[in-house]
Amino acid sequence: MIKKQLKKRPAKAAKTAEKKYFRIINRVLDPELGVGVVDLGLIYKVTEKTPGRLSVTITLTSMGCPLGPQISGEIEKILMSQKGIRKVKVEIVWEPPWNPDMMKPEIRKILFSDNYGKFQSEINK
Repeated sequence: MIKKQLKKRPAKAAKTAEKKYFRIINRVLDPELGVGVVDLGLIYKVTEKTPGRLSVTITLTSMGCPLGPQISGEIEKILMSQKGIRKVKVEIVWEPPWNPDMMKPEIRKILFSDNYGKFQSEINK
């Protein structure tokens, strides 16, 4: 039983750390929408490979989004400003592809209101 509890602690600690970093990263706003990048569903994962070294996996709303370098740079800058963080690697991935359902529901509702269904069908064409 103690062995099981010990195995759960690192996973729980990692999840707690990831939530902390998600809160920090959400201060980075999408320049076009003025909404936090976590709330938009652009941040997939944050892992602390070794103490002080973070790996952040993100996506963008489209492959042609010209704001990728700016958003990545701001994520790196805000994380590097945290005590104990020495290195941040931001990786942009395209799988799974972003879609509006990845947004927090309240953000999606605000952005698309009654037009959400129409917007979603346009994206899925």
